[in-house]
Amino acid sequence: MWFRRKSSKQHRHSVSAPSALATHSDSPVSTLQRVRLPVDLLQPGMRVVSLDRPWTQVPVLFQGFTLTDDNQAQILRQYCEWVLVEDEESRLNPVLDQISLLKRRTSEPLPETCSLQQELPRAHATWSRTQAFVEEVTRQIEAGNDLNLQSARPIIRECVDSVKANASAMFWMSRIKSRDAYTAEHCLRVAIFCVAFARFLGMPDEDLETVGMCGLLHDLGKLRVPDEILNKPGALTPEEHSIMRQHTTLGYELLRADANLDPIISDVSRHHHERMDGRGYPEQLAEWQISRFARLVSIVDAFDAITSDRCYRDGLPASEAIRILFGNRGQQFDASMVEAFIRMIGVYPPGSLVELSTGEVAIVLATHPRRKLKPKVEVLLNGDKQPVTPRIIDLGGTGSEPDEGSPEIARPLSDGAFGVSLRDRIKQLMAVAGRNAS
Repeated sequence: MWFRRKSSKQHRHSVSAPSALATHSDSPVSTLQRVRLPVDLLQPGMRVVSLDRPWTQVPVLFQGFTLTDDNQAQILRQYCEWVLVEDEESRLNPVLDQISLLKRRTSEPLPETCSLQQELPRAHATWSRTQAFVEEVTRQIEAGNDLNLQSARPIIRECVDSVKANASAMFWMSRIKSRDAYTAEHCLRVAIFCVAFARFLGMPDEDLETVGMCGLLHDLGKLRVPDEILNKPGALTPEEHSIMRQHTTLGYELLRADANLDPIISDVSRHHHERMDGRGYPEQLAEWQISRFARLVSIVDAFDAITSDRCYRDGLPASEAIRILFGNRGQQFDASMVEAFIRMIGVYPPGSLVELSTGEVAIVLATHPRRKLKPKVEVLLNGDKQPVTPRIIDLGGTGSEPDEGSPEIARPLSDGAFGVSLRDRIKQLMAVAGRNAS
């Protein structure tokens, strides 16, 4: 995913400088340079020479153009991981220096502007509004009515604002799951994790709403799958599998019909089950044909599907989902994205209930990419499993090295173990926040 700086000598010989930039030669100190650049660092004025895929795979009008506004760069960020650009060396050098900073983003926790307790009331309200929107869309599709999917954008904008304030608040909300409302809640959870993951990767803020829309609407086609197949409690027959797989095409057709939606949203709906090894569906795309946003959504989609209860099975622990994702990197999933996703969520994602080596019971508040086994936790029960005044412990310490003698996580617990419920803790914290606000 990351690229080292190339010398101007290495690249200038590949294609001659375009005539649109010929005026630069009037200056004796001006040197044109070609570099392979991560798409998140694109800036207006750069000439895009080639992509990491054929031009026909990206909805742009011209093959080779100078970026004049961020709309063009945004399209490239949705589909590509890197592009070959040409610009003056003096303009490129400061951009190339940002590559190490971009890489460092995935080794640091998601930035926070407020505490989890402060953000929980807004996260709860935003979650409820977004869930109501998905349920309304479900009713409209079942009734055969026209959809106004663009109205999802202001709702997703609220989700983005909450994630930027404190992602763990939304992560906590995402762990309150209903087996009977899987499809609606799944779309909502995928949207939240997609926004957080895109931010973790260093994508510009203007991309977060779009990737959130991709996550929210990626499984819309399932609402056109017969309920007896979608919610069948047993194994599907080959014929039923074939019908189920049609949800990607059905969703694509639904979303493509809305001219106001960004084309990448329908692309993700169609391709989020494609695989890096070319054995996905519906089109068995090669790795280079799968858009960047589809790769991102496919990882989040799989993680939530593995960890969620279904009508025909119980969800697996997050640690098992991580093992499955990691084992399928480079085959089913983009390898570098999987590794970054695991760094973001940790082995014990926020909202997980755990037992410490001291016997105490705690809820995970936040994770750290460099200390996946040592998150920040809130202790609620002592070693005798009796309630105590909640206290926060950073198991990894506050510095670069863990504190000596700090407790460790002994084992994960299921929600409700020893009478500790995440739902109840959310209610308690929101009640305290309400009293403080008044």
